[in-house]
Amino acid sequence: MPLRRLPDLLLLLLALFLALPVLALLASWLPLGQGTGQGTAVLAEMARTVLPGYAGTTLALCVMVAVGVMAVGTACAAAVTLFEFPGRRVAEWALLLPLAMPAYVVAYAYTDFLQFSGPLQTGLRAAFGLEGRVFPEVRSLGGAVWVFTFTLYPYVYLLARTALGERATHLMEAARLLGAPLGRRLRSVAMPLARPAVAAGMALALMETLADYGVASYFGIQTFTAGIYKAWLAMDNRMAAAQLATLLLTLVGLLLWLEARAQRRMRFAPARGGGAAGTEARAVVLSGVHRLAAQVLCALPVLAGFVLPVVFMLRPLAADWSVLPWDRFVQWSFNSVRLGAVTAALAVAVALLLAWSLRRRADPLTRAVVQLAGLGYAVPGAVVVVGLLLPVGWLQQLAPQSGVGALVTATALGLVWAYLVRFCAVALQSVQSGYARIPTSVDDSARMLGTGGLALLARVHWPLLRRSTAAAALLVFVDVMKELPATLVLRPFNSDTLAVVAYQLARDERLGEAALPALALVLVGLVPVVLLSRTLRAR
Repeated sequence: MPLRRLPDLLLLLLALFLALPVLALLASWLPLGQGTGQGTAVLAEMARTVLPGYAGTTLALCVMVAVGVMAVGTACAAAVTLFEFPGRRVAEWALLLPLAMPAYVVAYAYTDFLQFSGPLQTGLRAAFGLEGRVFPEVRSLGGAVWVFTFTLYPYVYLLARTALGERATHLMEAARLLGAPLGRRLRSVAMPLARPAVAAGMALALMETLADYGVASYFGIQTFTAGIYKAWLAMDNRMAAAQLATLLLTLVGLLLWLEARAQRRMRFAPARGGGAAGTEARAVVLSGVHRLAAQVLCALPVLAGFVLPVVFMLRPLAADWSVLPWDRFVQWSFNSVRLGAVTAALAVAVALLLAWSLRRRADPLTRAVVQLAGLGYAVPGAVVVVGLLLPVGWLQQLAPQSGVGALVTATALGLVWAYLVRFCAVALQSVQSGYARIPTSVDDSARMLGTGGLALLARVHWPLLRRSTAAAALLVFVDVMKELPATLVLRPFNSDTLAVVAYQLARDERLGEAALPALALVLVGLVPVVLLSRTLRAR
């Protein structure tokens, strides 16, 4: 084979590598054997019994979470962008802190503190002579909506804040000069500007809600993700699980389309600096009760999504340090860090190959592979697991002595594979943003001096992409540390991670012991949040 055709071959292999889980799920609907017919029969039976419940619960959860993140994220973005009040600078970055909190960790924290035997209800019953339950059950659909709302609203907040910061202040000032009252300026000027960004943020939050397994499993909510695991593990029917996963993937695809449509509509003319417009366009200064309302509005989401869960988890740590598994904590941390580091290195390498190939030649094949890799982050972990194990099972049936199943399920290979399918998009976005800052004239100059091909990547692009690749590696590392569904199923024996241990201890009602690995995950998640906050302040 000519050497110049090697990059195209690598791209084809990479496309197959990343697309295999989705292709396997689609193939599960084809009449390829008795297993498929049995799976379809089980799915038909589920459609008559539990599937309507899965669909209804998932729909209700998504609708309520969408309303919650829209209200909280948009209100906070408008407050810090359009108004001036004491504490606004702190609120700008503090409202990002819930991004560091995995939703299942917040669920454990609230359950430990608010459940019937928790310290709050126990103290209230003792202090006021009350009997029975003081608060509604935390482990419920309403509790899940609360958890998702206050951990996922930053998606809406970030995008809406960016959209409003482009032109909203100037246009609201112009509307004020025309005599429009504040309420009308908000309704007729600010909100229409933020609407596409809010829609995009809601789609991202709903994709995270659909991908969740920890909260749904711990709260006993029968969502699509919980149904996939039940079909696979309880019913022992991988074909029915695959077909359920395909239905979930269809919902995610719809959300992706809505998010892309909203992103296409987010077009605003840049604000012109200097001159009268730059000096006249000022945020509205709040005073009195309005100032207090803005401060409370920005403080409540931070309290509910970050401060209170951290305090709730610190309580059992401070109460009794002796019960905490400090010796095993080191092993859990090592497993998490090892998987995160290996996956981050491989994801960055794949992202560099894809971005460099697109830079070298933006033909339809390269664009298709890059777009395919970019869709991976939207695929829920449960869907990736089912799509990955399906072809492994088929190979085991065709060649029982091949050992493919043991290689994927008894080693870290299958887990890293699932991570790459899930998180290559994160690294790719960061590397592509770095490439966007490198003019194409640099490539032309290097070629004129005799540097081309991989030498161009190694000697010219790489020094300019170091910061972008470091950011990509960090983001992938943190996402791998927090990933639960894929790790829960594909982890090798005796290789528990912090996320898995936190889930298992909380499921066994050992919430005090679960606080240690959960807080470690929060600490790791704070790193990209701090970097993001610094980036936004630098603009």
